[in-house]
Amino acid sequence: MNPDVILLRYGELSLKSAYVRKYFEMILLRNLKKAFTIENVPCESRTERGRIYLSTKEISKGIMILPRIFGIVSFSPATQTTSTLQDMSETAQHIAKNILNQQKSFAIRVTRVGSHPYTSQDVAIQIGNDIVTSTNAKVDLNSPDLQLFIEIREKKSFLFTEKMKGVGGLPMGTQGTILVLVTQPSSLLAAWYLMRRGCNCVLVTTHDSNENAIRSFLTSWYAEAEILSIDRTSKQFLKQLSKIISEKNCEAIATDDTFETPAQTLAEIVQLKKYIDVPVLTPLLTMTKAEIEHQCVQRG
Repeated sequence: MNPDVILLRYGELSLKSAYVRKYFEMILLRNLKKAFTIENVPCESRTERGRIYLSTKEISKGIMILPRIFGIVSFSPATQTTSTLQDMSETAQHIAKNILNQQKSFAIRVTRVGSHPYTSQDVAIQIGNDIVTSTNAKVDLNSPDLQLFIEIREKKSFLFTEKMKGVGGLPMGTQGTILVLVTQPSSLLAAWYLMRRGCNCVLVTTHDSNENAIRSFLTSWYAEAEILSIDRTSKQFLKQLSKIISEKNCEAIATDDTFETPAQTLAEIVQLKKYIDVPVLTPLLTMTKAEIEHQCVQRG
């Protein structure tokens, strides 16, 4: 039985007030729909507290998109059915028969929201026994070959066997706008950290040769950002930066400087802090060159 829906989980969004959470969910849904449209993958969505449900006929394509959407903590391709014990058991057995045999073990993990004529333990015991009968597999709660998750929400239930990791953070566009100074392709890692915290970015490059890397980065993360170019050697450099910050309503400026940055460049940062009225952020400050290179490869 193939999955027919994808469960999306978000973390700190669920801690917000009802009004703020609804706004953040709206932004996240907008970002999701944009990414799926770019990839030409039709989908429909609905939300509940702490969950977003995506329905699509192209599950495999969907799970390739989701790890690059800021704000998603984890997700699971799932099979949806009713919350009756009979329907959940039949669906669970269909899933288990394709994976389990008498040489393998499994565990049932049940969570439940709403009022039902059974407890989570009742569900685990009943469905566990049914799977043992139909597959001859063994129950192992500590180190099973298969974990079957059953998430019961009111009149519906969702069964799945894996939780895929998302990038986490906040939906991009829920926070302010930051100017990111792109002096080299690795500077985009600083932009990535800010986008992950929900910020929009204005990318100001000091070398035209960076533009291809910038566009590739934005495409990879389904992000939009204005790209501007200025000459760092110009006497008007700081004045130009200040003008961009004012015109684009940037709340801060970010650089890729670290503790390994040459003293001359750090002196320029000190001058920058004196001239620019907004905070200067250094997201990569404690990273080594090797750590930055490793993360740049991971982040694409």
